[in-house]
Amino acid sequence: MNEPLTDEHVAGLESFVARHGFLSWLDLAVESIERGRVRLSVAYDEKLANPGSEVRSIHGGIAATLVDTASGFALRTAFEDPAAARLTTTDLDVSYLRPATADLSVEAAVVRAGRSVGVADVTVESETPDGERAQVAVGRATYRLFRDR
Repeated sequence: MNEPLTDEHVAGLESFVARHGFLSWLDLAVESIERGRVRLSVAYDEKLANPGSEVRSIHGGIAATLVDTASGFALRTAFEDPAAARLTTTDLDVSYLRPATADLSVEAAVVRAGRSVGVADVTVESETPDGERAQVAVGRATYRLFRDR
């Protein structure tokens, strides 16, 4: 699947977010998407912060959700119709590198999208208190791909 995504494909993936209760609650935004790669973002919101923390860092589950979601979106681009793709997470690995205290951006790249299994590598970034962009988490997800036979 080497042909570029159409505007219709991109719109279908963006509407997927709007229809998905949890992703729309997070206010997830699709920044860019192409075959094998996606960039998403979530704005900092107090509702996502760990309670009782002086730093008001974003809960690690949000970063894990972004690793999972971005991987799924990137792997969807390996299908003829990304919005209609059927897939499910089978393994998720997240390594936390530092607290996330500002808006989050996530980039996922497909490592391999085979007949029944897909793998994507992911980086989650945020702005540090010093104003620099830095990785806050890295991860890898494996998905079961359900392709029409």
